[in-house]
Amino acid sequence: MTDEHNIVSAPRLWLVLARAFHSIGDFIEGSFTAQGLILSDFMVLEVLLHKGPLTISAIGEKVLLASASMTSAIDRLEKRGLVRRKNCASDRRTRYVELTCDGKEFIEEIYARHEKDLEFVAAGLSEAERRTMYEGLKKMGIAAKVAVPTQKCMKAG
Repeated sequence: MTDEHNIVSAPRLWLVLARAFHSIGDFIEGSFTAQGLILSDFMVLEVLLHKGPLTISAIGEKVLLASASMTSAIDRLEKRGLVRRKNCASDRRTRYVELTCDGKEFIEEIYARHEKDLEFVAAGLSEAERRTMYEGLKKMGIAAKVAVPTQKCMKAG
């Protein structure tokens, strides 16, 4: 085999990353939909489980959802009795979203299954491969994040 076949170009890496993300996403979302959740609902419940009560805008920043999508997700989860909106005692304009007791129990169970599903998908990787992927993806993410303002300036000019 020539060196040309051993080289992983950036476009090839992107293609494999995108396909893997799509396949893993489909697999993971299958366990949510079995519980009547869509991805945005799961993300909201997960952030509330790990971060505690938050404002809708703070949740949206953490799960990268637009305000309208956040409101819809909160409405669906509230209707199911999994979250509740609560007024802030010190600022009447601020409302928090928090898990109900049923919601906490529900997401703890779903999240435990989610962790097992992710471990299943990653089971074929050694600890060294996981570390290498983690560090490499983090570097790529940081490089892309830093490049975004540059791209915006170039498009505006």
